[in-house]
Formats: sequence, C-alpha cells, structure tokens
Amino acid sequence: MTSFVVLLLAANAAYQAPVPAPTPATYVPESPRVMAERNTALSDELRGDIMMARKLYKDAIDFYKRGANKNAVMANKVGIAYHQMGDIENAKKYYERAIKIDRKYSEAYNNLGTVHYAHKSYGNSVKNYQKALELTPNAASVWSNLGTAFFAQKKYDEAVRSYQYAMQLDPDVFDRRGSNGVLLQERSVEEKALFYYTLSKSYAQRGDVEHTLRYMRFALENGFKERERFTQDPSFATMQENETFREILAMEYKVL
Repeated sequence: MTSFVVLLLAANAAYQAPVPAPTPATYVPESPRVMAERNTALSDELRGDIMMARKLYKDAIDFYKRGANKNAVMANKVGIAYHQMGDIENAKKYYERAIKIDRKYSEAYNNLGTVHYAHKSYGNSVKNYQKALELTPNAASVWSNLGTAFFAQKKYDEAVRSYQYAMQLDPDVFDRRGSNGVLLQERSVEEKALFYYTLSKSYAQRGDVEHTLRYMRFALENGFKERERFTQDPSFATMQENETFREILAMEYKVL
C-alpha cells in the first residue's frame, strides 16, 4: 500500500493540467466605409453610391468630394447627400458647382430648382426646371416638378399641362420617389388635398381610371371638401358610371 501511495503522489506531481486556450478577442466587423476603402476595384463614385444606399450621407460626401471639383456628376451627388441631411445651403453650393463644371447638366438644374422650391422662391424654381427641360425635354420627373412649382404659384392650368406631359412620358411618375440618384422629385406641397384633386383630374383627362381613382381617394382622405367638382367637372364625365368612383365619392373619410 505504501508503495502505491508513493507512486500516486509521484504521478500527481508529474501531471500538468492542460493550459486553457486563450479566449479570442471579440470580433468587430469592419464598417461599410472601411470595407469600401479596402476594395480597390471600386471607384470613389461607386463607394459614395454604396454609402448613399446605406443612408451614410457623411461618408458618401467624403467619397464624392474627391472628384467634385472636376466632375459634375460627383458634385451633383455631393449636393444630393447634403440635401438628404437637410443641409440645403451646402446642397445648393454643390448643385451650382456641378452647373459651373457642365452647363448642360440638366439634373443639376432640376436639383437646384428643388432648393429654390424649398425656399418658396417658386419663380426661380420654375426657371431652373424649364432650363433642365430645355436640355432633357423627355424627363417626366422634371415635368412633374415644374407642375408642382406652378401649383405652388396657384397657376393651376400651367400645373395641369405640366402634369399631363409628365404622365404622357411616364404614367407612374407620381408613384415614384427619386432621392438617391442624380435627380430629385419634389413632393412637398402645402395644399395636399387640392394637389391630389389636380392629379386626379389630370389622370381623368387621360382616361387613366386606376390613377384617377387613386388620387381621388387621396384628395378626399386629405380633406378635399368640394366633392361636387368630381361630378360637375367635364374632366370626370366618363367616370360617372364607374361603380368604384361612386363608392369613393359616397364614403366619409377621417382626414389624415
């Protein structure tokens, strides 16, 4: 027994407990900006586009600015990034820079028009939209912006004509939301109910039943009170026997 105990003690003395493996440091993933920087296959413009898609506007600005002194598109995109951040003055600065670089860059004129619209300088807004349309007459979004600027001036006939051009080029133009590309669409209006009525009327004149009904409903949901205009205005003459039209007109709405 004594020899067994001696051997056991000797074995215990010789035994070395395994050393635990070091705990790995907590993994910290790279930020989208760092990943974009590390990818040498990407241009600064594409890096900026990726940041814009992720709504990382400050990072997008940093990438776009690298080419903004000589490249009108990148200067315009800097403006849009600032615009998305609510920094209208810096947005204006870079739209103007884009125009200075390229006098025929219609998107920058359009976007500058949205800045003037935001400042309620509707006359200057109209001028910039019209300049953009001189350069790209088939831009549905710009026609819709021009119509909205006329609408803000209470020039409703001019607004309807502009909307008609926009709808002719793109029937779904008012369903789109342009913000992260190179051209902005203006959607802020003070008289929403009347605005939606005007769109409904414009679509009715084109015979587009689906959009007529959609914007008719929006108008009523936003408190449009002159319902008789839907029955008395000749623009809606062909809609009078439409069952959905009648149902929408008969409903009571809780104003949004």
